[in-house]
Amino acid sequence: MLQDPNLLSKLQTYINKVNAEATYFFEEEGDRVAAFIVDISRANEIPVLLEPLFSGMGARVELHPIMSFDDLKNGIPQAVVEANSYRN
Repeated sequence: MLQDPNLLSKLQTYINKVNAEATYFFEEEGDRVAAFIVDISRANEIPVLLEPLFSGMGARVELHPIMSFDDLKNGIPQAVVEANSYRN
């Protein structure tokens, strides 16, 4: 089933290194999926977080920025201003 006998060790090292707040494993469309919840405060952190998955584990990676409800509440006023600036 698993071709790399060191996969669990690699995953544990990665989870610790990126300080994942949570990690989930599931199936999606017949593929194995791992979701790592990490705090990214600057965009230049993205290559550091993703390259071990690409190069070290041969993974296909998707990045989905998320926000908390408080982030949403704080961002909505400026989003409305920006949206209105593009209307007529």
